[in-house]
Amino acid sequence: MTETPDVVWADHAGFLAQASRDDAEWYADVARNLVDPADVLLVDVGCGGAGMAAALALAAPRADVVAIDGEVEVLDAARDHLDQVAPRVRTSRADLTEPTALAEAVGGGADVVWASHVVHHAPDQQAAVDLLAGLLAPGGRLGLAEGGLTSRHLPWDLGVGRPGLELRLEAAQDRWFAAMRAGLPGTVRMPYGWTVALERAGLTDITTRSTLIERSAPLSGPDRSRIVDKLAHRVDHLRDTGMLEPAELEVWDRLLDPASPDWLARRDDTFVLDARSVHVGRR
Repeated sequence: MTETPDVVWADHAGFLAQASRDDAEWYADVARNLVDPADVLLVDVGCGGAGMAAALALAAPRADVVAIDGEVEVLDAARDHLDQVAPRVRTSRADLTEPTALAEAVGGGADVVWASHVVHHAPDQQAAVDLLAGLLAPGGRLGLAEGGLTSRHLPWDLGVGRPGLELRLEAAQDRWFAAMRAGLPGTVRMPYGWTVALERAGLTDITTRSTLIERSAPLSGPDRSRIVDKLAHRVDHLRDTGMLEPAELEVWDRLLDPASPDWLARRDDTFVLDARSVHVGRR
C-alpha cells in the first residue's frame, strides 16, 4: 500500500471554492441557526472556499466576519469567491498548528467559531476542539461539521464493472482516511463522538442537527455535471494511493470520460442523497 500523507490543500483550492458556491443554500441554512442578532464577531476556521464565511456575513450584516485558512492558495481562491458574494469578510492565514497566530487572526472572543471537516485532520482532535472552544467569548457557539453520511449519486448496478461501484469507492475513501489518521505525526485516537468532544472542551447546550439534501432523478444538466466533477475529484484523490484496484480505476475512467459512451453525465438515473451533521456547543 502506498504511503498516505495528509491532504495537500493547495491542490484542491479551485474545487473547494466551487463546492462553496454549489452548497450556498446549505451554508445559509446553517448560518441562520448559528447566528444571534447581537453577535459581533464570527469566524470560519479552515475556511476552504469560504462558503460559511460568506453565509455568516449575509446572516449578520453588522458583524465582523473572518475567514481563516492555513494555505495561501486556498485563501486566494476563497478571496475570489468572497469578492463576488461577501466582500467585507476579511481573510487571514493561520491554522490549528499555530494557536497564537490563530488567536491573533480571530482578534478577540468570537460569538461563532465554525470548523467544517477541519478537526479530523489534526493529530489530536480533542486538543483541536479545545483550542477552537478557547476562541469563544462567553455565550459563543462552536459549530463542527463532522460526520454525517457519505453522499450517494449512482444506482447500485451501472451495467459497467461489478455492481456496488460507488460503495467500494466509499470503502476506499474510508481506508485512505484511516491511513491518513495513522500517518499523522503524534496522532492521538479519539474513541468517542463529537458531542462528547464538545463536552470535554467545557461547552454546554450541545446539540447535533443533520440536514438531508436530496435531488431525485432525472437531474438537470448542470446537476449531472456537478456529480461527475465531484466523483472525478474523489477518484483522482485516491488514484495514486493504492486504495482502488486497477480494474476499478479503469471502470471509473470510462464513466468519467466525456468521450466514452458510458459517461455518467449522459445517464438520467443519477441523483443526490446527502446527510450532513453539524454539532454545536455553547461556552
